[in-house]
Amino acid sequence: MDDEIICIGCGAKLQSDDPKQAGYLPASALKKAQETEDTDVYCQRCFRLRHYNEIMPVDLNNDDFLALLNSLAEKKALVVNVVDLFDFSNSLLSSLKRFVGDNDFILVGNKFDLFPLNTCQSKIKDWMRQEANRMGLHPKEIFLISAARQKYLDDLIEYLNKASQKEDIYFVGMTNVGKSTLINAIIDKMGDIKDLITTSRFPGTTLDRIEIPLENGHYLADTPGIMSQNQLATRLNPKDLESASPKKPLKPATFQIKPGNTIFLGGLGRIDFIKGDPAGFTVYAARAVTLHRTKTSNADDFYQKHVAEMLTPPTGSDYLPPLKGQEYHTDFKSDLLFGGIGFVTVPANCVVKTYTPDKIGLGIRRALI
Repeated sequence: MDDEIICIGCGAKLQSDDPKQAGYLPASALKKAQETEDTDVYCQRCFRLRHYNEIMPVDLNNDDFLALLNSLAEKKALVVNVVDLFDFSNSLLSSLKRFVGDNDFILVGNKFDLFPLNTCQSKIKDWMRQEANRMGLHPKEIFLISAARQKYLDDLIEYLNKASQKEDIYFVGMTNVGKSTLINAIIDKMGDIKDLITTSRFPGTTLDRIEIPLENGHYLADTPGIMSQNQLATRLNPKDLESASPKKPLKPATFQIKPGNTIFLGGLGRIDFIKGDPAGFTVYAARAVTLHRTKTSNADDFYQKHVAEMLTPPTGSDYLPPLKGQEYHTDFKSDLLFGGIGFVTVPANCVVKTYTPDKIGLGIRRALI
């Protein structure tokens, strides 16, 4: 008997060696299929897609996903890039420019509800547009929403409703940005409009997309979340990711510090105050992230001794790259960014050095609050 079995969903050769490669099936399931000579077998990715409406993440170099992106330039479609407002630079799909062709694309910033109530929407949108422009991207519109809480969705839904009258809508984004949660929220909201949407999902297979048909003949398409080594989310185990990712509105924690002081954001972030007048540094991070102040002269030893114990997350021995730093001089009140964790607001005219594992997610912007 030829042991080679093909997934009837995507056409990939079934294998049990590498879960990240096409055609993966657990060894026990593959063995059973081989012994019974069952030819109607789905790989794990296609099975989860068809039965749970769940698209497994892909690497940006995944051939099927690249084929899907390349096809967008050949059709009339609106592209929606969903981004995490707490990890904007790493969740913005910077390569989108070469895939959208002449199509419009919009940016949807998720987790806006986690910012303090007095946060100005226009400031956030201006920052998003400037960062996108810096990468050569020019979104037609920018929206701020909360997918998990189904808030601030009305303007976005109205826009998508108009756009879908003439074109399909593709949602793209990195992992952990809330893309699929947003689509489910949109379905729930749009379902109140009679005959607008058919809520049953009809999964595609080869390109790993879920198409949600609309009554007008067009559809919303959910695509796989893209994994990137530039996202802290891809480096953490599920428990630590749950602790590090903001889920509730952030409560500021202000430290009165002077040059020579260091603040740790768990074991995932660090800020050294190098030069400037004594000042308040305000940390915005998930409540499960342990904050600790110490002297910079002791900081290296303190980190080595207490990471994954006093300084959490992380909580385990999973490998993380060592902390690496970037120095900044603030010309105005600024937010120091720790992508995927939060940010620290510092005054003008100070010199600081910030650290994350391998510099992942570091950045600076004019203060938004």
